[in-house]
Amino acid sequence: MAETEIGMSTDNIKGLVLALSSSLFIGASFIVKKKGLKKAGASGIRAGAGGYTYLFEPLWWIGMITMIAGEIANFAAYAFAPAILVTPLGALSIIISAALAHAILQEKLHTFGILGCALCVVGSTTIVLHAPQEREIESVKEVWDLATEPAFLLYAAIVITAAVVIIIRVIPHYGQTHVMVYISICSLMGSLSVMSVKALGIALKLTFSGMNQLLYPQTWAFTLIVLACVITQINYLNKALDTFNAAVVSPIYYVMFTSLTILASVIMFKDWDGKNASQIVTEICGFVTILSGTFLLHETKDMVEGSSQSSSLRLPKHEEEDEGLDPEGIPLRQVDTLRPK
Repeated sequence: MAETEIGMSTDNIKGLVLALSSSLFIGASFIVKKKGLKKAGASGIRAGAGGYTYLFEPLWWIGMITMIAGEIANFAAYAFAPAILVTPLGALSIIISAALAHAILQEKLHTFGILGCALCVVGSTTIVLHAPQEREIESVKEVWDLATEPAFLLYAAIVITAAVVIIIRVIPHYGQTHVMVYISICSLMGSLSVMSVKALGIALKLTFSGMNQLLYPQTWAFTLIVLACVITQINYLNKALDTFNAAVVSPIYYVMFTSLTILASVIMFKDWDGKNASQIVTEICGFVTILSGTFLLHETKDMVEGSSQSSSLRLPKHEEEDEGLDPEGIPLRQVDTLRPK
């Protein structure tokens, strides 16, 4: 596999470019969609009030198309680069969204928010410079062999068992009071979905290069796993957003999802094989730096200069007066008026 002067393989660079493009498209899509929603709300019933006039607003559709393009780029990135490189870079979409909101929507970015952006950039750069090379794979059967090794089968069994136990035993008692319940299911299944998405991406990449992988049943097995995991993720993520403040759900979900995805990738694709302890610790430090920056961005996104307390983890004032909120503004049970933004 060809390598550049900085030690990155050609495939890693392709994956990096695709991941950065994905963050750019997804980050920008939030701003474009919000502009479309505001424009539609000015001439009809707002989406937050149950209106659907935004469906007739071209700007909103541009935002949706931009988001779809970003997701396609992210999907393709997994076909070229290891998940340990691609997944953490998703935090860059937060930076792009925050910067564009500051410039276009006049939503002020607090000084600590700027620091959070800087930390995300530093952490992302650290991970990019120390990311493992993508292993050579010539058939989807090779990926299937990796997925059926005892270590990953044990991980998958633990994930599925934990998800089933949470769904059957924990959700009925704590689903409406503990934010970690729904997010745990999303993150656990998300780690399996990313591994399957990567396998499917590799199969499609090989197919487009002339080695048809659609003939193998393993390709279709990975497709079914992707569908099952993604449907489960969407279902419980919607439940989490409908029950708890989105400002609480988003950072926790990012941390858990990214951490478990990296763990799954290390087990299945052996990303850290051949790496020394110093390189592994450096990658972990880069990841922790991104997490710190993401937390700062979310924690301070509603702060104004000179304020001493963040309101990012709090609900709007008229909603905080509802019953079911603890002193931090996190719902202790479902608040019917709360919907994801």
